[in-house]
Amino acid sequence: MNVRLTFRGWLLLMAGLWTATVALVRADSAGGWHPAPTPLMTRWGSNVTPENVWPEYPRPQLTRPEWSNLNGLWDYAITSDSADQPTNFAGQILVPFPVESALSGVATNFDEQSRLWYHRSFTVPASWRGQRVRLHFGAVDWHCDVRVNDWKVGLHEGGYDAFSFDITDALRWQGAEQMVVGVTDPTEGDQPRGKQSRKPDGIFYTPTSGIWQTVWLEPVPAVCIDRLKCVPDVDTNSVHLWVAVNSLAPNLRVEAVASSNGIVVATISGVANDGLVLNLSHPHLWSPDDPFLYDLKVTLKDGGKILDTVGSYFGMRKIALRKDDQGFNRITLNDRSYFGIGTLDQGFWPEGIYTAPSDEALRADIEFLKKAGFNFTRKHVKVEPERWYYWCDKLGLLVWQDMPSGNNATPAGRRQFENELHRMISGLENHPAIVVWVLFNEGWGQYDTKPLTDWLKSLDPSRLVDDASGWTDMRTGDLLDMHSYPGPAAPMTEARCATVLGEFGGLGLAVEGHTWSSKFWGYLMVPDASELSLRYAQMLKQVWKLHYLRGLSAVVYTQTADVETECNGLLTYDRAVAKISPDILWAANRLTLPDMPKDIILADALFGRVGWSYTMEKPAEDWYEVKFDASAWKTGPGGFGSPGTPGVVINTTWNSSDIWLRRSFTVGSEELAQLKLQLFHDEDVEVYMNGQLALEQPGFVQDYDEYDIAPAALAALHQGENTIAVHCHQTTGGQGVDVGIIVPQPAEAGSAKK
Repeated sequence: MNVRLTFRGWLLLMAGLWTATVALVRADSAGGWHPAPTPLMTRWGSNVTPENVWPEYPRPQLTRPEWSNLNGLWDYAITSDSADQPTNFAGQILVPFPVESALSGVATNFDEQSRLWYHRSFTVPASWRGQRVRLHFGAVDWHCDVRVNDWKVGLHEGGYDAFSFDITDALRWQGAEQMVVGVTDPTEGDQPRGKQSRKPDGIFYTPTSGIWQTVWLEPVPAVCIDRLKCVPDVDTNSVHLWVAVNSLAPNLRVEAVASSNGIVVATISGVANDGLVLNLSHPHLWSPDDPFLYDLKVTLKDGGKILDTVGSYFGMRKIALRKDDQGFNRITLNDRSYFGIGTLDQGFWPEGIYTAPSDEALRADIEFLKKAGFNFTRKHVKVEPERWYYWCDKLGLLVWQDMPSGNNATPAGRRQFENELHRMISGLENHPAIVVWVLFNEGWGQYDTKPLTDWLKSLDPSRLVDDASGWTDMRTGDLLDMHSYPGPAAPMTEARCATVLGEFGGLGLAVEGHTWSSKFWGYLMVPDASELSLRYAQMLKQVWKLHYLRGLSAVVYTQTADVETECNGLLTYDRAVAKISPDILWAANRLTLPDMPKDIILADALFGRVGWSYTMEKPAEDWYEVKFDASAWKTGPGGFGSPGTPGVVINTTWNSSDIWLRRSFTVGSEELAQLKLQLFHDEDVEVYMNGQLALEQPGFVQDYDEYDIAPAALAALHQGENTIAVHCHQTTGGQGVDVGIIVPQPAEAGSAKK
């Protein structure tokens, strides 16, 4: 039977379907909250309910005993940006999960023409009467307007920082109080946003809009402590302490008591809103291997009357730069050289996007990194809730904290970037785990790098500043930072700073049943977990060599966990599978190298940046002879190959079938018989020294290996200037060649390949 609809009939049908859909949504919300559909969910997300959502105290570094958690089900509606506050709401949303997330129960898109409205009622305990009541938001992305009982109590712009309003005068103190929050979020506007995108793909992901951290109430005295600032000074065995109070009355005094396991170890008292010095006798220093924290209690007094008391904690640690015996600038922790091996940590979750499903989930990521032998993480273009930094402090994981990036294309955008940068520093500055501020990621929104770096150093001289991680270092700040995929590699050393590898690796493995979609990628895909483990171990062996012989102070492997289609994490996105065993990671990350060279005669790319003459066009037959003239050849630094070839450091691209290399090298007083070749080849290679064949090796290797030099070539060597010539032939797949000459450690002399 054929049925034809008139236009009017079609409209009536659509209206009926719409009404039915709305009825279903309302019936569903009336029947109770549940997560929206999502491709993946962690084990913690499966346990989330409106009754147990984020119950933990949200501000561990300034605690008071009384507070009220407002997380849970709120009413919500989405209107046009210009619409007035709605009187009816579409359904319920689970706070503090962003509206785009599955755990919000909504999981809808949100654009710059829309406004997200929240509503809930709450009751203030009668015992709070006579105090001021503050309403706290951990973070709201991006612009929010807050009303209590139809009073406009405040507005805020910025997606990453905590803020609060005094709502005392808006309260009725009779029955339920009413709160409405209106939020707009131009995700792709000119504000800091990190990797949020309305068109998520590749290295950009689903955005976060609205409330995404805990909302809570707190009673405070009329005159109270607003903020603590603790700066450890290991050199003087002291802590510099500032107690900010919301009054400048001259009679206000503060008393600070530091304790360890309940035993008082230091006290100090002084004027409020002024600097104090808390002296410690034989302080117990904080480090990742021994994350010792002192408890701190601060009391505000007016004469003999106690006005306010807060709890906190601090760690004694020092981060600095110092030259070692080789002349390399090294990062030092507590005045000892400290090699940082960390991960890029983006802080995304499949069911919550920016919001982890629980405090336990936040902690589990940190515990995995600790178990795997990492000692730091780079928090990548995102700011976490304070409890994440608390667990880093308590469990012992150093943090490099990125400023979330934006376009910074307009004067208003730059002002916002600087405002949010300042708030990030002041909000997180007490955490001992944070040792580096990263101003810009690569070239994203980069501007005024030197003045901003100088300003950042003046805001917090107790930490290091990485002015730009990768690409566009402007020769300011404390670190010279490069990115190399898959790498590893090291920047050329400089007198002013330490060298670090801010991103490398990115080895991708898609684990069936644990991917975000059928589309996935990594910087270098591998077929299985066994290959991933092998390649990681090879990379870390090179990393340790770069540390010892090229002065590299820290490396950041990409990344802790998969994020949406990017599958180069050590964990799957749902945190269900560790792609490499933590035991294997620990062994590679804590490697000691008995095979480090005793001396380097000719550096390969692991240990230097040595120039070669090269050609990809077949030269004359005598190309390897000492007197051959290679002046018409090109010049470039080794190694040579196609980017992405695993196991080799590439400085010059070679993408043809053959390459020929030549250069001279100098032999001093070394015993010539001790010399070995250190070589990477993919594929067939032949090496000549002073016109004699030193090595001929077919196939390919996966790491730099040592090789004996053929007797005829060894006999042709002499003190002074010598010549080396290399030919490498490639047939398929990745390709690379890099050659060095070393004197091995005596114990390793017999280990070279024949």
